[in-house]
Amino acid sequence: MKVGLVGIGKLGRAMMEHWSFKGRAVGIYHPERTKVETFIQHYPSGYILNEKELSTLDMIILALPAQEIVPFLNECMDKGIPLTETRIINMATTLYTKEVKSQFPHLSIWGMKFMGHARDLLERGDGLFITESPLPAEITEVFHDLGRIKIDSEEKLLQVNKLATYYAVKAALELESHFTEQGLAADYIERALRSLAPEVMRSYSEGKLGHFGKEIVRELKTDRISK
Repeated sequence: MKVGLVGIGKLGRAMMEHWSFKGRAVGIYHPERTKVETFIQHYPSGYILNEKELSTLDMIILALPAQEIVPFLNECMDKGIPLTETRIINMATTLYTKEVKSQFPHLSIWGMKFMGHARDLLERGDGLFITESPLPAEITEVFHDLGRIKIDSEEKLLQVNKLATYYAVKAALELESHFTEQGLAADYIERALRSLAPEVMRSYSEGKLGHFGKEIVRELKTDRISK
């Protein structure tokens, strides 16, 4: 199956890292050829696509910001690149797939949204991808290279991402504020935000907290019950 990737930002790079490791050939399209030439130097299984070759693909994965998905598809239509025989994958979290389908009813458009952070996917793999309905086996095979697939609504995923982002930023601001109030040096704040806090949260989620961390969990749970 001929697979193409449009979007070579953080998510595109993370996915290519694992596709290339597994030897999956993926064509890369970007309007600026020098950028895609630089990009594929890191991925032996990647190759450059031109505009006309987009319509020869079995699947195009759009790892683009939400505001760029519809303009990209409109540009393809305007340039006579039909894509009617190509499965198009919308990965933009804040752009519902049903909205894209309503604008392009003649195209085969599917939603596959990544739940998590691109850096985590890049470094560790084992991603979680959300789709609203069972997908053709050809599509799921490509994403199983990257992790697992869960069926749920795109609205739910957006809610989850917003909640996680809200509480992560809230914790970061509170940590920064408390460290500053106690007169701690800026490099302590930076290290706590960049390394200590994220790794503690990861250890908690994996059930691998050390003795000190477990003691804090018990204290917090006791305080919560007493309130």
